[in-house]
Amino acid sequence: MSILDRYIARTWLRLLVLCLCGFVSLYLVIDLIEKIPRFLRAGGVAGDIVQYFVWKIPEMVSRTASFSILMATLLTLGTLSRDSEIIAMRSCGVSLLRISLPMLVLGVAASILLLVNAEFVLPHSYAQTELIDRVKIKKREDHVTFKRNNIWFRSSSMILQARLFEPKTRTLSGIVLWNVDNSMNPVSRIDAESAVYSDGHWVLNSATQKNFLSVSGFEPHAVPSMRLDLNLKIEDLKILDVDADNLSIRTLKEYAENLKRGGYRAYRFLTMMHTKIASPFAALIMVVLGIPFALRNSRSGGLAMGIGASVGIGFAYFVVNAVLLSYGRSGVLTPIIAAWGANILFMLSGIWLSMKVKG
Repeated sequence: MSILDRYIARTWLRLLVLCLCGFVSLYLVIDLIEKIPRFLRAGGVAGDIVQYFVWKIPEMVSRTASFSILMATLLTLGTLSRDSEIIAMRSCGVSLLRISLPMLVLGVAASILLLVNAEFVLPHSYAQTELIDRVKIKKREDHVTFKRNNIWFRSSSMILQARLFEPKTRTLSGIVLWNVDNSMNPVSRIDAESAVYSDGHWVLNSATQKNFLSVSGFEPHAVPSMRLDLNLKIEDLKILDVDADNLSIRTLKEYAENLKRGGYRAYRFLTMMHTKIASPFAALIMVVLGIPFALRNSRSGGLAMGIGASVGIGFAYFVVNAVLLSYGRSGVLTPIIAAWGANILFMLSGIWLSMKVKG
């Protein structure tokens, strides 16, 4: 790496750290204002609250990194232009592509790090924040456990096992329900094709009941439909649906495949899975977009231009990406197109703008 590369890379990294720290701090302050009163009302102690926000940092970095990288790119080139350093480089025969190369390489490295963070760090940190929030602060028991294909729930003398949960239709499928006595001996068993949550209760469909205490043996008894008094709220089962953005790619893939095998549509989770891969590469897209925007303004660049352009480009990317993802989750667009569409569109825009920059 030449002296010039190190100088540009060092400038970019310094500004990235400043921008990232600023945005994470802002994110943290807003989160503190929103959650601290609720935690205190729930009786949370200071140590648990501090741990919660420490484990929240990987998510904050993930959500603010792309915007920070865009601003760092614009500010780096804006500062170099303002100080006539780009003109000096160009007069020495250094091309604009060569000037931008260190930032492009760092953009690729940042995308890879964000992908690793999303796949390996975020799921664990999210699990820890959920544990602290629900168990340590709110003092709730962690009844529901997701283990790949199985959902288990215990309520008083009943133990429920379900193969899948479809949040959109609020339906459990592949139901096995055990009634047990105080010694955990099985009293009866109910097998059902599905259970639908309606009017605050679960209704079993196509159920078969077996009573183990019957003197005539546990002869199956078919019941077309029966109401189930189970203390299982729909909010508990919708954890995966609401917070799937914080799950790993592998978990989302397995869940989507299970839904498809069960005859359900999995547009939402397939779109989320591809988004987990595509989103980290927004960091590289932001570098590609930021370079021509900064260079086109030459010496009129600087802090104000960098901040203004960052807000405009970041907002445009967010809107386009949100619209495409909504189409993907509803099945209008294929999950791959919905997840990668904004990246491809803005990458092509950045390349086109770069070609328009006078060399």
